[in-house]
Amino acid sequence: MSAAVEETTQPCPECGTEIRGDNRFTLWCAACDWNVDPGEPQPETGRLDRAERTLARRHGEQLLAEMLSGTDAQPRRDASAVIATALALTVHVGTLAFAVAGVWCLAAGWGGAGMVAGLVLLLLAWAFAPKFRALPHDRPVLLRGDAPELFALVDEVARAVGTRSVHAIAVDGSVNAAVTTYGVRGRRLLVLGMPLWEVLTPEERIALLGHELAHYANGDTRNGLVVGTAARTLHLWHHILQPLPNSSGIEIFVNALYVVPRLLVGGLLALLARLTSRAGIRAEYLADRLAARTASTQAAVGLMDRLLIAGSLDLRLRTEANRAALRGPEVRRAKAHADDLWAVLTAYALSIPEHEYERQRRVGARRGHQVDTTHPPTHLRRASLLAHVPEPATVTPQKCRTS
Repeated sequence: MSAAVEETTQPCPECGTEIRGDNRFTLWCAACDWNVDPGEPQPETGRLDRAERTLARRHGEQLLAEMLSGTDAQPRRDASAVIATALALTVHVGTLAFAVAGVWCLAAGWGGAGMVAGLVLLLLAWAFAPKFRALPHDRPVLLRGDAPELFALVDEVARAVGTRSVHAIAVDGSVNAAVTTYGVRGRRLLVLGMPLWEVLTPEERIALLGHELAHYANGDTRNGLVVGTAARTLHLWHHILQPLPNSSGIEIFVNALYVVPRLLVGGLLALLARLTSRAGIRAEYLADRLAARTASTQAAVGLMDRLLIAGSLDLRLRTEANRAALRGPEVRRAKAHADDLWAVLTAYALSIPEHEYERQRRVGARRGHQVDTTHPPTHLRRASLLAHVPEPATVTPQKCRTS
């Protein structure tokens, strides 16, 4: 059972303003921001993550200022996109060179030591070669016959956004959503995190679908076949070239040999991020705008607020899942258990008071909350939506279709 909600009232220690709250959330003062952010600083991330977040914030601020001044924000292929594509092709040419060298070593050293080198080079070429994604096998995947009402909604949102619909929908346990492609023909896949989907209102669900499907319409370079696969190749190289832990003897020598290649790969990753960041951030703003035009500005802004509490939702979900696991044999029906879990999570989200959302907005603005390293800060996305004339919904929910 969850703890009972208890309302509290006290004067602010800083300015004396009366503070109202409840015992589940941080008590803070809206007048002077006393105790608005009592949490620990966010843990340090890797150098590449920090660089990507910094670029996302800088370009997020620049593009927001440009859009508010009336500058055209439509996607376009600029010099950075051309250079990024050229860099990505160079990475793929390097992978092809491994394959060619491997074949040559096999042919020239047949029957000798050269075959070992050839096999190693071919193995590396295979590992780093661009690969077409397959449908995920570690989570449920829905096809049209499995969820016709959900697909009907996705189809309608896709038409409103101006793009083709998806071929499959994968469901997982994340508080997130995404789109990607799979297979040689580039079929479209929508990934829906059930914890996020369950706590959204029907209008906010349409906004979420509008935002994700808009990425197909915007043609985000970062996730394209050429640049996206090159970035994955470089990340794999960077992972392989990490120093061996607790090194001694020959491992110290190997780590020393890794230094220059690791710096080179890290530099290429940083350069690729810099070349694609601005276009990627523009794509996120445009996706938000299309979400507002599809579901209404109010729904798109509401979606932003839900993203701010993603951490709280994830923690609550884990707590309830662990509590259910401790009950063991008492839980016999998995479906009923899942329904109860979503009901608890939805009730929790509905019970979050407005003053906690406002605190999260202020904390997000202070810390620069981002969905991930590729997104502009959430408070800037929210400001961008609110700065424009409120948009009415072009797609409205219908009973039983969004359930």
